[in-house]
Amino acid sequence: MKRLTREGFYGNIIRFNQNLPYKMKKKSKLKKILGHLGPGFITGAADDDPSGIATYSQTGAQFGYKQLWVALFTFPFMTVIQEMCGRIGLVTGRGLSGVIKKNYSKKVLYAAVFILFIANTINIGADLGAMAASAQLVLGIPFGVLLVGITALTLILEVFVSYPTYAKFLKYLTFSLFAYIIVVFVVKQDWQKIALSTFLPSFSFDKSYILNIVALLGTTISPYLFFWQADQEVEEQIAKHKIEGIGMGQPKITRKDLKIMRLDTTIGMFFSNLVMFFIIATCASTLHINGITQIETADQAAMALKPFAGDFAFLIFALGTVGTGLLAVPVLAGSASYALAEAFEWKVGLHKKFTEAHGFYLVIIVATLIGLLVNLTPIKPFQMLYYTAVLNGICAPPLIILIIFIANNKKIMGKHTNSKFSNVMAWIITIIMLITLGLLIWSLL
Repeated sequence: MKRLTREGFYGNIIRFNQNLPYKMKKKSKLKKILGHLGPGFITGAADDDPSGIATYSQTGAQFGYKQLWVALFTFPFMTVIQEMCGRIGLVTGRGLSGVIKKNYSKKVLYAAVFILFIANTINIGADLGAMAASAQLVLGIPFGVLLVGITALTLILEVFVSYPTYAKFLKYLTFSLFAYIIVVFVVKQDWQKIALSTFLPSFSFDKSYILNIVALLGTTISPYLFFWQADQEVEEQIAKHKIEGIGMGQPKITRKDLKIMRLDTTIGMFFSNLVMFFIIATCASTLHINGITQIETADQAAMALKPFAGDFAFLIFALGTVGTGLLAVPVLAGSASYALAEAFEWKVGLHKKFTEAHGFYLVIIVATLIGLLVNLTPIKPFQMLYYTAVLNGICAPPLIILIIFIANNKKIMGKHTNSKFSNVMAWIITIIMLITLGLLIWSLL
């Protein structure tokens, strides 16, 4: 064995110390990026709720790898739309509902808020049911007990926990989505076919194919995400003491603030679409190739995976559904509450206590409890989820057009109006969504 001399010993120490600043700098840079993740990242992760998981699972089961290209396709458009929503909240100090009411037709606002509340409430119900059913698979506790317990936990956290603590809780829950990234590597994949399906889009004028495209667009570019992120950017400014409350002044925005928001949003949307991609791939490589083409719930997808992917994949898929539901249900209820409260000029915001914003918190409670009751109806959960996604796909285009007008209005946005790139991308996805809706209507005739 080579003997370590005194000079060699001290030489190693010197070399270690020389490398230390670089290592620390690299570590601190990563920590800094993670520290900047907030509304955009949470919004992106909340998009992959149990209803989204069920839709992605059904996509993989029914069409195999054929619609994998949608995950890559929607990423830049989703990022542009959510960046616009985040920027509107950041610049105006108001949520979308508040901005629309102040500058545009109240009829448009009330129609949008009404549809949002209905769609979100159905979505909440289906998500709560999927969470309880998935937890039952793992824990063996009766469905009803788990449903009531999960609903109570969600309400307690959203109503009684302070915003800074609650925001951190939501951020940590986003990591439950890594479960779906892990599963894809547990199962044998045809990576060549995956690559071809991702980068060489295929299209069919079959009714079921078009309906599923509309559902995928509706569950990724969803109205509730528009309202949620705009208001969460304002909540962040309130937490930083730049303004006192939502609609109570415009925060002083720097280039750094905009840069952080854009980075946060881009990472969040990339993460969201990555999870969609992996869920479709997992179900295509297990369920579709084994002749299982119909999936009605996220927990059914977990059970269906078990014979082909094993207990580990089943467990991760089931627990992932519970984690994503705990993240998504508050976002669904919260976005509806923000929209309604600002529309009717109630006191609004998660930074306020229940005693300070009764109306705002009552909407959250009512939406969640109606969602709970939805599970007692004979309507199939997946049917509700799937057509809610289609409803979102119908509602999104007119809302995106309104967001484009707001983001280009200098009276509202000042010097922070849209770039040409943002306008082009936003109009392209609006036109594409309208075309797919037109094709769907044509296929149903």
